[in-house]
Amino acid sequence: MNTTDKIQEAGTNHSPLLGRGAGGEAVFVYCEIEGTQVQEVSQELLTKGRKLANELGVELHAVVAGTGIKGKVEEQILPYGVDKLFVFDAPDLFPYTSAPHTDILVNLFKEEKPQICLMGATVIGRDLGPRVSSSLTSGLTADCTELEIGPYDDAKSGKHYDQLLYQIRPAFGGNIVATIVNPDHRPQMATVRSGVMQKAIYDGECKKEVVYPEVGKYVSPEAFVVKVLDHHVEAAKHNLKGAPIVVAGGYGMGCKENFDMLFQLAKVLHGEVGGSRAAVDAGWLDHDRQIGQTGVTVHPKVYIACGISGQIQHIAGMQDSGIIISINSDPDAPINRIADYVINGTVEEVVPKLIKYYKQNSK
Repeated sequence: MNTTDKIQEAGTNHSPLLGRGAGGEAVFVYCEIEGTQVQEVSQELLTKGRKLANELGVELHAVVAGTGIKGKVEEQILPYGVDKLFVFDAPDLFPYTSAPHTDILVNLFKEEKPQICLMGATVIGRDLGPRVSSSLTSGLTADCTELEIGPYDDAKSGKHYDQLLYQIRPAFGGNIVATIVNPDHRPQMATVRSGVMQKAIYDGECKKEVVYPEVGKYVSPEAFVVKVLDHHVEAAKHNLKGAPIVVAGGYGMGCKENFDMLFQLAKVLHGEVGGSRAAVDAGWLDHDRQIGQTGVTVHPKVYIACGISGQIQHIAGMQDSGIIISINSDPDAPINRIADYVINGTVEEVVPKLIKYYKQNSK
């Protein structure tokens, strides 16, 4: 049985610069870029950051660092409700390397004293986040699935805290959902996977101020000793995250060959095929099609779950789908509890009938 637990995450030492009561105000989002293109995960976090900032009554700030980005990234960031954007533009800030970006955030945060910092749970975020939190002794919660603001009562010290960041994520293999708080260290840092939050242009009032700091004041020359000789990005083979219809298979599909049915159904519906971790681990599906806590998070209009039991790790990656249809031979499968429609039967019986029907009735 899955349970919910609340955990206080506290370091052994208070941060001398960013400790509680140091005057930290803004919510900060670190924006990743590829060339001059702001990554979607950052725009998703800006949307969430704006909501958190509104709830706290503070400003939303963003920081981006790269080469040749001045005048090219502002309109990709400001429309998401940013009050102040820090643009660091200098040679060798792109492609990303650890040291200069760490210097930028650590020294900027010492000046600005934010109370919250959000990053993408990406290759870059998983490298940069721990470095920054370690330098500021602030603590970090990785792979959050939800972020909320709320009070906290420390039973040990008897202290009451208002408006802390609830950093919510599955833990212990998904057997519990942990709500982690950081009462005494700032900034409260969290990383979030791409697709977990939904991006939206902000229609409220915000300052939209842009600052171009002198990079040399924040980054030491020694930070540039590492040079990237070659940078190659391979385009995604599919659009699982953006697909309006996702057909997903689990271990209940029985074998790799049965996934051919799902690809046929997805083709008829103009959708994409995904799968559970169990199906991927069995070698039936490529890892980049895995949906769930350790895979991709999707928000399709229709999600068709075929032979998927519905463990919490998988549900975390698809629970916000518009309509969830479960095809399962087990009427008591956990996924049936969140499904809008349940078809009780084997995939071998049901899926071919769906393919036949939609072929006959699709324009």
